[in-house]
Amino acid sequence: MAKRTEAKIAFGFLAPFLAVWFILLIVPVFRGAWISLHDWEIVGSHRYFIGLQNYVDLWADPVFWQAIWNTTVFVAITVPSVTIVALLLALALNKPGRFYSVLRSMFFATSVLSVTVVTLVWTMVLRAENGLINNMFESLGLPQVGFLSTEGLAMVSLSVATVWWVIGFPLMLFLAGLQQIPKDIYEAAKLDDSGFFRTLYYITLPGLRRMMAFVVITQTISHFQLFGQSVLMTQGGPAGSTRSIVQFIYEMGFQSWQLGYASAASMVLLGVMFVASLIQFLMSTKGETA
Repeated sequence: MAKRTEAKIAFGFLAPFLAVWFILLIVPVFRGAWISLHDWEIVGSHRYFIGLQNYVDLWADPVFWQAIWNTTVFVAITVPSVTIVALLLALALNKPGRFYSVLRSMFFATSVLSVTVVTLVWTMVLRAENGLINNMFESLGLPQVGFLSTEGLAMVSLSVATVWWVIGFPLMLFLAGLQQIPKDIYEAAKLDDSGFFRTLYYITLPGLRRMMAFVVITQTISHFQLFGQSVLMTQGGPAGSTRSIVQFIYEMGFQSWQLGYASAASMVLLGVMFVASLIQFLMSTKGETA
């Protein structure tokens, strides 16, 4: 009887969240899947069931495959960079004192900025004409570099801006993880005359294993949804080299009005994020005992 009462109370607390989760996540996913099976224009009543034709067209669409490749490259650059830089910063800032508190606040402050502010700042830094870096190059007698207008550099530039923007949240997660590792383990390692790298490999990294998996998975999901940086900084160029999957979906749905085609691309993106996250989760839990 007591267990049933506790279950009812727990469900009462969870019910509002479950209702919002169902309305804002589950329903749109199934609705999008249904729309993806139609030739569905965003305006008007042109809605015809065509089955999997949208997915067949996506398979043969070189622009879509380029968007997938661009997004995958972006994720491959940003996720390891964010994870490694955030971990190194956490190790450096995991110390008492007001000075380190101020530094932690400064690094976290960038994560609360909007994508508009971040792209505006980095556009002023990276643009070819009167950009901060190119002005420095000019003063040193060096040629100007088109960071945002060169195919080989545009995606790297977006990645650098993104890492600078999002580094605060994983930094705080790693700091929280470091605080959970018992200090007596470090004291025992110090008595055994264990060096920094040996302590890092055998104590710190195993202690942060679950937190690191969480950071990698959440960052992967987040960066697969690249949109604002590419639209505001490069408009998907040059030559489509920074067009992301989400930008492709936006262009198909709200510029070409092909809502069914855009929904099919959204379902593909959902599948890609799910598979990537599942692989990383399985790799992170491999070898753990129950």
